[in-house]
Amino acid sequence: MAPALQISIPTTSTGEEGGKAYTRYHIQLALPIRTHETLKRYSDFTTLHDNLVSQTGAAPPVSLPPKSWLRRTVDNPTLTEQRRRGLEAYVRAIVDAQDARWRSSTVWRHFLSLPQDDKASRLQQQNDSVTDPSAWLDLHRDVKNQLHTARQLLKKRDAAATAQEQHAISADAKANLVRAATGLARLDDALTKLSKRPKDSSDDDGGWDQSSLGERELRRRGDMLASARAETETLESTLKSLVVKPQGSMLSASTFAASASETDKRALWGDTPTATARSSRRVLGGPAQETDRTRELDNQGVLQLQKQVMGEQEQDVLEIGKAVTRMKEMGIMINEELVVQNEMLSMMDQDVDRVQGKIDVAKKRIKKIH
Repeated sequence: MAPALQISIPTTSTGEEGGKAYTRYHIQLALPIRTHETLKRYSDFTTLHDNLVSQTGAAPPVSLPPKSWLRRTVDNPTLTEQRRRGLEAYVRAIVDAQDARWRSSTVWRHFLSLPQDDKASRLQQQNDSVTDPSAWLDLHRDVKNQLHTARQLLKKRDAAATAQEQHAISADAKANLVRAATGLARLDDALTKLSKRPKDSSDDDGGWDQSSLGERELRRRGDMLASARAETETLESTLKSLVVKPQGSMLSASTFAASASETDKRALWGDTPTATARSSRRVLGGPAQETDRTRELDNQGVLQLQKQVMGEQEQDVLEIGKAVTRMKEMGIMINEELVVQNEMLSMMDQDVDRVQGKIDVAKKRIKKIH
């Protein structure tokens, strides 16, 4: 089966450092969505080889091409091509090897600038930091700051003049609410673990000393957590109630002044006694009701006003379309990155399964020997 990660060194180039030229080897990683390229010198390969031997306790299946002390690759294309092929065979042997110890090492991933698989350790470190009473309060304070920032952004969104500004501010507010919700989950998890600990437990289950927090303090922190959670839900509801406003830069002063008055609204809906009395009769060919916006305009002016309103509405639709397009592009980019990360995780799972299978076989052979 071909490996999921395709690696090659197709080309070389010349660089300069300290006035001295050297050869750079272009390492290309063919990922499912894109191709990642990194540049390395021959000395980087020798350092990688030494670190791999030191970390794994064994040399890779293919040796590095030898270093020439009498000739340089900078002014010798034949030697450059020979070394390029040797280095390509070296890295391909690591990727294609049945033994995954070399390509699973942190040295190899750092050499290729691949992301480290430290998600679990990072989450564990974050959870461990909350187990300290003062760290719990610090995190709660940070959550409150995130909520305060989100509230200020929502107020700013209500005062925004264009739909584009509203969507941008809403995205910032959503990011703050997500961080706040993550912090609340960590606080709740730490508080739950603490409340379930036996009072006479002396082990380091949650990292807190039971004597440092009494029942009253636990209840107080639970109330703080519930208050922050309720505030988060309120802000999330406010965030979802997005009202798109027209673009203020395109509205003239006469447009704002020409908004319908209460009298016009009552006349329109027939709330006045006169309108109520005439509502039972149907008048054909009667003039349309005038408003403050159209009273001083002739037919040409009313037509021009209608065109202006339609133009403003079309401009708002275009702005919303641009914002939706940007959000779609961001979603596509995030999806592509997730595909790459999932592919790398699949590679690691395959390597783990392969190593586990070999360990099981070795255990069976050891049992047969004994």
